[in-house]
Amino acid sequence: MLASSCASLLERRGWQTRFINSLSLLGPRSRLISERVFGRMVTFPGLYDGLHFAHLRPGTPVASRLDDWAGRKVIPALRAELAREPADLVLSVFATGAAAAARLKAESPARHTVVLCPDVAAHRIWVTEGTDLFLVTSAAAAASVRRFLPRARVAVIPPPVRPGFYTAPSQEQARAALGVPADLPCALLIDSGWGFGKAADSAARLAAAGVHVLAVAGRQAALERQFRSLAAVSPQVHPFGFTDRVPELMAAADVVIALPGASTCAEVRVVGRPLLLLDVMPGHGRDNLLHELELGGAEVCGATPAAVAASTLALLDRVPRPASAAGSAPWNRPTPRWEPAFEAACLQIGLVLDRHELAEAGSR
Repeated sequence: MLASSCASLLERRGWQTRFINSLSLLGPRSRLISERVFGRMVTFPGLYDGLHFAHLRPGTPVASRLDDWAGRKVIPALRAELAREPADLVLSVFATGAAAAARLKAESPARHTVVLCPDVAAHRIWVTEGTDLFLVTSAAAAASVRRFLPRARVAVIPPPVRPGFYTAPSQEQARAALGVPADLPCALLIDSGWGFGKAADSAARLAAAGVHVLAVAGRQAALERQFRSLAAVSPQVHPFGFTDRVPELMAAADVVIALPGASTCAEVRVVGRPLLLLDVMPGHGRDNLLHELELGGAEVCGATPAAVAASTLALLDRVPRPASAAGSAPWNRPTPRWEPAFEAACLQIGLVLDRHELAEAGSR
């Protein structure tokens, strides 16, 4: 979603864009191993916390070896991709890709290398000599970049958000389209691709308490089946798989229950809804959770169905309905557009994003 937001801006400014999955550059076998190892590690939070906080964040030799292992596979693959189809800009939103693009900078000095790190702390693999510009979304993240490269060019910008969230419908319109009663509480329970335990049980508890639940499974096929089975016996549950209706779903809800992912949280704030964040994401998720709480308009709960239901019901009691009645509540404050800051930061390295403007200047 982060890459999609940036691509949308670039295309509106006259660029052609394409996506490269950093993990796909590892090759089929190494990609499968990496995904399985990572997926297994996050099921043991203490193990992933140990890797992140003891090695990736401070940049120990363990982090360097992991970076070197990935680089031996990713760098040649990225070099071949850029030789096949050259690019004026490589914008990295994932640490492995960021490191590879930076190391190829010397081979093509005219190509701009920009890193966009959405986390509140950039670990060692994010930060490599050869990156022209680091874009971050907090002062803490900027400091974490300069920890490794004291003279790095860093700019703090609002989190990128896709255009559809700025034009989300009113709560009344969204509920009418989704079949959610205007006068009843509604929560959006959204999975961000990680899976967070017994989400279907949480949805069932909320539905039993009279809450309409917009249950989004994302790409988790098994979870989607659970949501649909639950909806068959509980009409308060509205199941979705991977959907492009997220702005509408957020607009319909009184509360959004999610992981502390930077993209999702930024989208919720643009739409103007309170967040209930699950404290289950290890490693960088723990840093991001604290940052989102500090920003306001967010609360935190445990991941058990009982904890999710109790915290959601308590938060719903404090949220005025309809949403427009929230007034100056922290979740309803205007959110600045990110595009101007993004473009201004790029100008620092001589990168003019508006290709239409350049074409007009060249024709004069």
